[in-house]
Amino acid sequence: MAKTTQPTAGARDPLLPTSGAAVASPPPYLDPHPADSYTVLLVPVRLRHRLRRGSGRCCGVGPCLTALFLLLALAGFLLWPADPDVSLARLRLAHVSVVARPAVAVTISAALKVRVRNPDFFALDYNRLDVAIAYRGAPLGRVTSGGGRVRARAVSYVDADLQLDGIRVVEDAIYLVEDLARGSVPFDTIVEVEGHLHFFFLSIPVKGRISCVVHVNPHNETIVHQDCYPE
Repeated sequence: MAKTTQPTAGARDPLLPTSGAAVASPPPYLDPHPADSYTVLLVPVRLRHRLRRGSGRCCGVGPCLTALFLLLALAGFLLWPADPDVSLARLRLAHVSVVARPAVAVTISAALKVRVRNPDFFALDYNRLDVAIAYRGAPLGRVTSGGGRVRARAVSYVDADLQLDGIRVVEDAIYLVEDLARGSVPFDTIVEVEGHLHFFFLSIPVKGRISCVVHVNPHNETIVHQDCYPE
């Protein structure tokens, strides 16, 4: 009969580990917590939220176009040429006489000072300054002074002397005799300035005009009343 050999106490099967057997430690490169390792903490960034906040600083297409249009309109309003403002600063009579015989005639000697204001941001070069005088729409005479220059956003004064010697008044002669008897003769005075405004590479013609109705007392050679309005 064959003899059976029983395993002794404390002996173990090399193929089957027992419950109390020691487990071999993993290799160092598989150690989940190495001694010299560093921990990297990744914090999630809300890119969508940051982009939304950053995009709020840039205006949309509609508001940007509106702002651009307003800026262009303001620049055009400020830079686009405007006609000069002309006013009669002073009118001094040196001599006024009206005679009815042998024919109705008027003699006027006056000194005028015209105020020219340039409202533009560019200098104004005016060619001449015309002063015309009429009675009840009938022209009596005209005087023309030389040209000049008015700086940007500035005011210039131009002197003009008006001389009318024995101008016969055929039409409305009866009204002139009546005005002479009342001591107030109305004269129409028209002051006109023509020139050019140099807007960058353009030369734009501009014109300023003012009309005045001056009531003159020929007896004491004084101005009774005057009313001016721009045209």
